[in-house]
Amino acid sequence: MEEKENPNSIKLPDTLEVFRNLKNAKQFAIDIGGSLTKIAYYSTVSFRRVYYATDNIDKNDEKNKDDKHDKFVYTYSEQARLHFVKFETKYIENCLDFIGDNLVNSDERKGKSIKATGGGAYKYSKLIQDKLGLKVDKEDELTCLITGCNFLLKNISDEAFVYNRNGSPEYEFQTADPHVFPYMLVNIGSGVSILKVESDSCYERIGGTATGGGTFWGLGTLLTKAKTFEELLDLAEKGDHRKADMLVKDIYGGDYETLGMHSDLIASSFGKICPRQNAESDYNEADLARSLLFAISNDIGQIACLYAMMHNLKKVYFGGYFLRNRSLSMHTISFSIKFWSRGTVQSLFLRHEGYLGAIGAFLKGTEECDSDKFSWLENYAGSGSNRTQLTFGKRVDQLELDRWESPLTFCPLLKDPSSYIPDTVDLNSDKEAREYWLNCFEESIENYVNYAVASQPTSDTAEERAALFKEKFISRVQLLKIKPFAYGNLTVRGLLDTINQCLKEFDFPDPYLTQKQTENEYALRCLQERLEELDSLDLKERQKELIMGVLAGNTFDWGAKETVALMKTGEFDFKQARNRIPARPWLIDSLDNWVQKICNEPYKKIAIFIDNSGIDIVLGILPLAREMLRQGSRVILCANSAPALNDVTHSELVVLLRQAAAICPIISKGLDEGKLKSMETAQGGPCLDLSRLERELANELTTVDLIILEGMGRAVHTNIDAEFVCDSFKMAIIKNRWLAKRLGGDMFSVVCKYESVDVTK
Repeated sequence: MEEKENPNSIKLPDTLEVFRNLKNAKQFAIDIGGSLTKIAYYSTVSFRRVYYATDNIDKNDEKNKDDKHDKFVYTYSEQARLHFVKFETKYIENCLDFIGDNLVNSDERKGKSIKATGGGAYKYSKLIQDKLGLKVDKEDELTCLITGCNFLLKNISDEAFVYNRNGSPEYEFQTADPHVFPYMLVNIGSGVSILKVESDSCYERIGGTATGGGTFWGLGTLLTKAKTFEELLDLAEKGDHRKADMLVKDIYGGDYETLGMHSDLIASSFGKICPRQNAESDYNEADLARSLLFAISNDIGQIACLYAMMHNLKKVYFGGYFLRNRSLSMHTISFSIKFWSRGTVQSLFLRHEGYLGAIGAFLKGTEECDSDKFSWLENYAGSGSNRTQLTFGKRVDQLELDRWESPLTFCPLLKDPSSYIPDTVDLNSDKEAREYWLNCFEESIENYVNYAVASQPTSDTAEERAALFKEKFISRVQLLKIKPFAYGNLTVRGLLDTINQCLKEFDFPDPYLTQKQTENEYALRCLQERLEELDSLDLKERQKELIMGVLAGNTFDWGAKETVALMKTGEFDFKQARNRIPARPWLIDSLDNWVQKICNEPYKKIAIFIDNSGIDIVLGILPLAREMLRQGSRVILCANSAPALNDVTHSELVVLLRQAAAICPIISKGLDEGKLKSMETAQGGPCLDLSRLERELANELTTVDLIILEGMGRAVHTNIDAEFVCDSFKMAIIKNRWLAKRLGGDMFSVVCKYESVDVTK
């Protein structure tokens, strides 16, 4: 790793958010539709990360102290990023001019090409060549759509959603599914194409209809004064189709119960137009537009449903410019599918369906996105929703994905990966919880700002960057209060991930670094005494005290407001935390079952997903791991790959284990023999998503017979209800008063949930 310059020379981030990192762009692709154009490009992003192996620094040497801190604590890294930008096609010349002016230089572009798809790939081919000096490689539109759809479904866990107009929640996001295939993709453009997708390389067009978006637009301009597609959709939103459509009740006076037809069901589209027998038949243009939208949507839904049932496909994804994430369009499609299939076929929509073609075109022939080598994560700090303004004054939509340098996969210990939900509470549907947590994060953001500034004392720009970080995150929260579904499924996990991504974006790689180092040093000084205390107990009492120690250690969490207040007094230590653990029975109490099991039958291999630095890991988890080593078990300590609050990172854990080994011979022997090892999870937040684990770790977990999840983020916010194929133990102290009350307990309530699986069944 190269060393980066001192923090006082950190530059403020580029405020132009559209086409960020354009000068580092390696490859382009473009999808040009009749009304919208989507540009995709790949770039590398430079950022700082923390280097934890600082235990060899002479901290008593005051000479050039700041320089030593800067030199050894931070390293310089690069990360691959995918950018997607969407704008109206009528501004394509302005956009191409902007891209051309901001690319490194025209000489580097000579002889190179740009992948293009969509009808505009032909119409604007010469314009692209003239503006950018790039040869245009035209790619098949439907192939690009399928490739893009597969990519999104595999990499963004809450990409797909079910739409329930006026429902609660209105957007029901689907969880990650290890079984993406088979599915049906219905692309509603001018006409409709229906595609059956069985794998990345096996797909076919199985049908379609000429009645599509072009039909709606064409007939709409004949029936109304609307000229653009958007005007027609806006008009339909205001109309009342009952003034134009003949309903079941208009014929039968109510429901047609024999056939199960509701009275408000459309019996004949535009059926009231002809008779005009009374004033009730009077209609306006908005009514006609809505009736037309319903007529076409219902026909598309029925045709799609019939093809899905013919080919025994349960998942049907809809895309194309006809939808545009318009609630009325999605509602009519959903209603039609549900009605004609009687609920056996699921209509699904995609958050980023507008980017399918651009993604597919970009992926053609590129090795930078090889799914066998890499995975991608949505960057909430860089993605937006119609909020960013181009230099020529028009708003655009954008999406950014960051590359993880190895493939991510599901935890093999999950009982049913397809039904796994990595969040205990869905804030989209739970209004009370949503209001509480959004306000909670908004109020606590100042703590993050203070720690961010304090972590870089020699930087001249720290305060300004921290203010920009705060501004960006608060703007996210304000948007989520209005549109909780704006960035997919709204959860505590997602909010914490957003904070971490925003901190990284403004060059605060680990604001709690100094705090963690201080607490680690203190806890290591106490480790020998704690181990001697445990060794003085008999086997049964020692098992109980080990769990009490884990719970006491888990109290020390800088992400919990009320605990932070206690820790800031400087008088709150491990023994006080131990004494604060409430009397049993606890909120969830399986301690006796655990003690009985562990005293009679040790485990062969154990995976512990750890939480906080300092007292938590050193005085809570390490003694537990040591006990299991002494019983003959193999132990894997699973730690975050990237910093989050005061959580232990894998890099930090490597140093800690080396320091603990110098104190404890059992830990030292475990490390030497490979019976105690640390592995990274590919997580970068305080919560734990077991659908996206480092593949190397996932392979190691296949032979584990006990999984331990420790901490409020990993055991309560995300996995309290997760079921496993092996024994599991979830432990946490509830350090949030609202959450404790919601769960039926008090502040510092205990979750001690041990579940044993009968492998003989």
